[in-house]
Amino acid sequence: MPHDKNPAPWMQRVVDNISVGADEARRGAIRLELGDLDVIIELGKIRIGRPIVYEANGSQTESIPMMARLRNMTYSAPIYLEFTIVEEGMEIEEVEEEIGNMPVMVKSMLCNLHRHYLTGEGSSDDDYKNALKIKGEDPQDPGGYFIINGTERVLVCLEDLAPNRVMVECEQRYQRQTELAKVFSQREGFRALTVVEKKKDGILQVSIPVASGQVPLAVLMMALGMESADDIMQSITNDPEMQNLILANIEEIHSTEGIYTTQEALEYMERRFAAGQSKEYRKKRINYILDNTLLPHLSTTYEARLKKAVFLGRMAREVLELNRGQRKPDDKDHYANKRLKLAGNLMEELFRSGLQALLNDMKYQMERSYSKRKENRIHHAVRRDVLTNKIMHAMATGNWTGGRSGVSQLLDRTCNMATLSHLRRVISPLTRSQPHFEARDLHPTQFGRLCPNETPEGQNCGLVKNLALMVDVSENLPDAQIREILDELDIHPIEEGESQLGKVYFNGDLIGTHEAPVDLVTEIRQRRRKNMISNVVNVRYDDSLNDVIINSDPGRIRRPLLVVGRNNRLSIKERDIDSIQQGKSEWEDLLKKGVVEYIDAEEEENCLIALNEDDLVRNKKTHKYSHMEVDPLTILGVATSNVPFPEHNSSPRCTMGAGMSKQSLGLGQANYRIRPDTRGHLLHYAQRPMLQTEAMKYNTLRTRPAGQNMVVAVMSYHGYNMEDALIFNQGSIDRGIGRSTFVRSYMSEERRYPGGQEDRFVIPGPDVRGARSEEAYFYLEEDGLIYPEIDLNGKEVLIGKTSPPRFLAEPTDFLSPQKVRESSMTVRHGEKGTVDSVMLSETENGSRIARIRVRDQRVPEMGDKFASRHGQKGVIGHLVPAEGMPFTEQGITPDLIINPHAIPSRMTVAHVLEMIGGKVGSMEGRAVDGSAFSGEKENDLRTSLAEFGFRHSGREVLYDGQTGRRIDAEIFIGVIYYQKLHHMVSGKLHARSRGPVQLLTRQPTEGRARMGGLRFGEMERDCLIAHGAAMVIKDRLLDESDKTVQFVDSQSGHIGYLDRRGVLSSPMGDNTSIYPVTMSYAFKLLLEELKSLGIAARLRLEDLS
Repeated sequence: MPHDKNPAPWMQRVVDNISVGADEARRGAIRLELGDLDVIIELGKIRIGRPIVYEANGSQTESIPMMARLRNMTYSAPIYLEFTIVEEGMEIEEVEEEIGNMPVMVKSMLCNLHRHYLTGEGSSDDDYKNALKIKGEDPQDPGGYFIINGTERVLVCLEDLAPNRVMVECEQRYQRQTELAKVFSQREGFRALTVVEKKKDGILQVSIPVASGQVPLAVLMMALGMESADDIMQSITNDPEMQNLILANIEEIHSTEGIYTTQEALEYMERRFAAGQSKEYRKKRINYILDNTLLPHLSTTYEARLKKAVFLGRMAREVLELNRGQRKPDDKDHYANKRLKLAGNLMEELFRSGLQALLNDMKYQMERSYSKRKENRIHHAVRRDVLTNKIMHAMATGNWTGGRSGVSQLLDRTCNMATLSHLRRVISPLTRSQPHFEARDLHPTQFGRLCPNETPEGQNCGLVKNLALMVDVSENLPDAQIREILDELDIHPIEEGESQLGKVYFNGDLIGTHEAPVDLVTEIRQRRRKNMISNVVNVRYDDSLNDVIINSDPGRIRRPLLVVGRNNRLSIKERDIDSIQQGKSEWEDLLKKGVVEYIDAEEEENCLIALNEDDLVRNKKTHKYSHMEVDPLTILGVATSNVPFPEHNSSPRCTMGAGMSKQSLGLGQANYRIRPDTRGHLLHYAQRPMLQTEAMKYNTLRTRPAGQNMVVAVMSYHGYNMEDALIFNQGSIDRGIGRSTFVRSYMSEERRYPGGQEDRFVIPGPDVRGARSEEAYFYLEEDGLIYPEIDLNGKEVLIGKTSPPRFLAEPTDFLSPQKVRESSMTVRHGEKGTVDSVMLSETENGSRIARIRVRDQRVPEMGDKFASRHGQKGVIGHLVPAEGMPFTEQGITPDLIINPHAIPSRMTVAHVLEMIGGKVGSMEGRAVDGSAFSGEKENDLRTSLAEFGFRHSGREVLYDGQTGRRIDAEIFIGVIYYQKLHHMVSGKLHARSRGPVQLLTRQPTEGRARMGGLRFGEMERDCLIAHGAAMVIKDRLLDESDKTVQFVDSQSGHIGYLDRRGVLSSPMGDNTSIYPVTMSYAFKLLLEELKSLGIAARLRLEDLS
């Protein structure tokens, strides 16, 4: 987006490159088709205002995120674009017009909560925090999401194959192998796939986008201006064996097609792709194909044709090398071949399609009324809602341009971990139904870029990933800046370059050759470390092909590494670290000094990275390191890095631990009292963990914790903790362990309908259609809203409301009052609670909106789910009074007892270690460090235990709480952090006798929310068949489901009906023998559906004898 800190906004690029109407060549302007008059509307600068809201009374006020949440508004800012009307070469009008609204990311540069705007640049952290509190925001909220119609939505990163890169692969088709090179060539939202493949007869063919069919490579290269066979061979390769193959290709077209010159090649293409058209059109069509659709990323001008020929030569060389075994097929899963689309790219796509629609519409409007209107023509032709609606609809539904769905998702606010993790999620566009095993695998290049553990289990495993801790996704950088610097480094242009020189590629585009590629790479790296070239640039030397690959494009995941100089010495010095600790310098300063640099997956192929300083010293003679890891912990993502000692666990348990930390309840937001979330959870006494990790200093888990430290014993207890069940101490629960509050918001709006009708918040009178009994409205005040602090037990009316009838009935007199129906808001089925707060506000269009928050205290009960941070999950199986719990010599009773069988087979050693560490921490009164790969050592923890008079093994003598006898075995007991998960039994408990049925089949509905029945499925049916309990089956599947009595005509076999007089009639024959038959309603439906297909199924009746 355009703002003062952004040198090259993408929105401006979209405007400058947009083409409207049939004229493809004209960019950034609209030509009106008015016959004799030549009018061009030029598009100028684009800018975005501050987020504001237009009230119903016409006033404008500054918008803030909290207001947008509470009033169901979209947090957006107006977009302004300059238009200039040029008539017959004369500028006659220049205006800046508002063209629509753009959603603003919370806490971004344009947001009203950004530090520069709220408290000024360089203001202190405390000032900024206080300013945020005044605006009703949690200072710890990360931002990075959008607010659409009052809901928080995230644009999730999309992972995609990199554009403009040549990928070679083998394809098995019809028992024979073909080698092909593909490139997705992308330019300004236009993406074209060009393929060069080698047929079985050795002919190289090119598939061009837009034009159907394939063209021989030699013809295409001639058409692009390479006439001589020598040039073509030279541009592909200088290997004599391969040259024979290429010569054969050229001979083939000489002999079969008789093509020797560029002109003849162009004529051949005209015959292929524009046969039977006029000469002029054919020429124009072929020029369009060659310039605009063939490799458009190189350029869309006539001058770039030679460059395209060279690029095609490179693709052909790679195909031939693959065929002769000189190179391997490219790895699609290598992260150098992937790019992430962040919110900026996604919004750019959306804005482009919206602007295109707006300008097309505007062109049409202006052509209609150009001669009639004389002034402010632009103002009347711009319809703002075209752009706004297109953007808002995509953001609200997640259905993006290009048919992708699920791009914008509802922000997960279960707890802080869930929010942070959701904002760092990466989704892969592959379908989850097919088994893409390679794509789901952990690829070595994901090391340090994507978390190896944090991924869902099941169908999406490995397709949904999360970013690792210290990554940076490269930003957009104007190519021209870097091209200027590269031009100083004596890179020869392609035209004169000799083929034995190393080729230089810049963002997938061949820009020239160089005599000493290794020196060029070293020089670029030196300049980057001296801050003469932007640190977005990454460079790699490919020794097998003698190529230099330079990248500066957006969307590459890069990770920071410490630079290692000569003799394996770190470039970073103690004084740099000291100045950072004292707050004199920042991370950016280290980058500028060149002691830390960001490396992408491509450049990492050239690096030798040490894990720690010991490696540097130990392998001084054998290894010449180039970099060192900042800390091994940074390979983990934001959720896994909170698991203590993860290197002691088996990998799937870390995955489960990361997954369940996102379902834990805690203090989610500090402003939960005013947040209008549909559902929210709050743990009453959240604690910081005794075992903390390094990562917790930087995420919000120390200030917004989600769990409690519990004293846990590992023993069996009368069989109540089999299969991962947990035994809880009732005394601990009475003291408040694991208590939480569940908050649900109910929202209702007085909507307006066509014809002047509207909803009303009132207590519905007895004359309203569908009105309930008077008791139902007992708690409502006159305005139709409930009082606060009223206890609800389910089904009470919260908001009394009447609506106009759904269907327009027979016309009534205009004087008689309109009939209304009851449409009150009630408490959801199966929920209870207390009315917490009642809010009344109005939306943007001025209709009133009521929000009611209901809170419900949830005390742990049997069936509630708890989990430690190591994937050890379980439900409460038994609550034991404090007197009945086992106790130690000091009189300590555990809060929780887990089964010993849960530990060995799952190999969660860290679970055991955490119990020892927690015990040490609670004795010493400090937080113990359990960071991955660098936490406190097991031996030190055991020694500390021994110093406090405990056994170093962590085991203690326990006494049975019921008999008081000493338990023979020594019991392992310690302190560990447990999380309460949001799967509580009160939200799952469900039973039903009678209730609603589906309209179509008259069978009971499904699901707890709809008061559904309990499914008696195939397997249950099989059991009863095996038992021979036939009448029970009949009872379940017929009597209790959808029993119906139909009248069947025994003569014709059709189902009869009651006619108007109430006489039983048959559709055929006489009405003499019609009998009632009991059947399933679904069966009767089947008969009718068969009738609609023209199949008459007849029923045969027999006497019961």
